[in-house]
Formats: sequence, C-alpha cells, structure tokens
Amino acid sequence: MKTAITELLGIRYPIIQGAMAWVADADLASAVSNAGGLGIVGTGHDSREVVKEKIDKMKKLTDQPFAVNAMLLNPHIEEVIDYIIEESGVKIVTTGAGNPSQYMKRFQKAGIRVIPVVASVALAKRMERIGADAVVIEGMEAGGHIGRSTTLTLLPQVVEAVDIPVIAAGGFGNGESLAAALMLGAEAIQVGTRFVVSKESNAHQNFKQKILKANDIATVVTGQITGHPVRVLRNQLTTDYLELERLQTSEDEPDFSEMEKLGKGALRRAVVEGDIKQGSMMAGQIAGLVKKEETVAEMIQDYIDGAQQAYRRCQACFTQDDA
Repeated sequence: MKTAITELLGIRYPIIQGAMAWVADADLASAVSNAGGLGIVGTGHDSREVVKEKIDKMKKLTDQPFAVNAMLLNPHIEEVIDYIIEESGVKIVTTGAGNPSQYMKRFQKAGIRVIPVVASVALAKRMERIGADAVVIEGMEAGGHIGRSTTLTLLPQVVEAVDIPVIAAGGFGNGESLAAALMLGAEAIQVGTRFVVSKESNAHQNFKQKILKANDIATVVTGQITGHPVRVLRNQLTTDYLELERLQTSEDEPDFSEMEKLGKGALRRAVVEGDIKQGSMMAGQIAGLVKKEETVAEMIQDYIDGAQQAYRRCQACFTQDDA
C-alpha cells in the first residue's frame, strides 16, 4: 500500500503500533516493523539507561524503520531526549503527554521525524505550526488516556484543518475500519488493543484473556472528574474508583488523593502481574472485536485483506449513473 505516511516513514503498510505503557517493548515493536508496519518502543518514565537498552534490543531484532515514544511528563525526559537526538540513531519519534515545541529544532536538525499524539483540532494545528511531520489524532474509543471527541468526528475535522499527514487512533480493530479511516482522509491508523493480544506481546495472559472475552460494553471511562479520563476494562478496581468519583462529585472541593492511591501502580499490576481485579486494564472499545491471539504478521495481513475487501464492496455500491 502507498500513502503519505508509508512514503514519509519508509514502511510497507499504513499501520502504526500504539506506544502502550508496559506493552510496547522491543519484542512487540520489532514484530510490527518486521511485518511492514511501524513499531514503536514505549519509554514511559524510563531513565536514559533503560531507553538505551530498549533501543539496542530493537536494533538487534529488526532492520526496518521503527519509532520511539517520548512521554514528555517523564521526570528523566531531558536526558532521554538528549540520548535520542545525540546518540541513538533513531529517526522517528512520537510524543505524548505534553508539548514537544522546546525540542523541535533539535529534532529537525538531527533529521528526526516528529509525530505528536493529539486529541483536538486546536492541538493538531499547533503541532503543525511548530513543525511536526504528522499527527496522531486519538478519539475517545481508544484505550488508556483519551480526549472527549470520537475518532469518527475528530478525524475529518483535523484532516480539513491541517496539511500534514494524519494518523487515526481509537476504534480500529479490523480491515474495514482501516478502509474507513483512509476514506475519511487519514494516511494511516494506530493500533493498540488488538496488538496487546498478539503472540509477540509480553502482556500477561490474564490481561490478554480479558480482552479476548470482552464484549461491546466491556470498557468504562474513569477519571472524568479529575480531567484526565482513562478507558479501561471493567473490574473491581473500576467499580471502586467510580464510587470514589461519585462521592467526590458533590463536594465543593473534591479530594482526589484516594483515587490517586487506588490507581498507583495499577497498570503494571494488570499488564505485568496479571491482576485482573485490582489492575488497570487499559483497552479500547474495539476489544469486543478481538477474538483470537495471532501473530502480529497475521493481524496486519488481516487488516490489509479486510481493507481491500471493504474497498471493493464500496466500489460496487456506485454505478455509472452515479458518476
């Protein structure tokens, strides 16, 4: 396939892997890159040394293009950025949880493509102004930290507002959704939840099984009262958390400390330890579409095959009289 993103990044297919915390390691990211997509190594709150280890491992596992995600709230972000720019040789960076403007000139001077993740038209326009090469727009269907607009409504508005390539995230579980994104003007999609259950993913099997058994209403959004909404699979943690939110909603000065305690370390408990009761199982609404554990290569091929089939069906809807 050929889109502005495949050309820009030198990849075969317009499929980007999400930088999911505790999931987006070199094993998963290299599998995505080797299968023709763009694998992304997540760095979270990692130190420079840990980031170096991850990138070194990535280079051993693939000779294809890959990206590193810089989480801008990382307390070690300055040393991480320095390493990425000055020593790593990485040529594609995605950013989240902040504004990368202070680093843009250095990224550009080093020949690094920069792709911020945003959740609004205004932020997409701002990222274009500061020199971003593309943007990922993330709708509220996605797992993890989300914005307030759906992908279906946000995507065409961002495409209309900016001249740089747009990557759509949130709600892409099959090839038909890839075709829909391309028709709405996206140049690629970002996939998270489905890749969590891939055979190359090191996410705990308990977490994978919860996704595989999910239905269309298996997720819930927590943290709305705090201004930092997060989509996760329902469990005892979400029940407890939402009850705390309900109690604080009526307060003149809400106290978020108990919610912070409840959520501390919860993502690691789910992904690494397999705690499906008190762990934060971040997953998108498309979890209900994911029904089997496959290799990354099989998943990507399914996306491409499904998109081609959807395109043919769409073509068949039009007759010569419609031209």
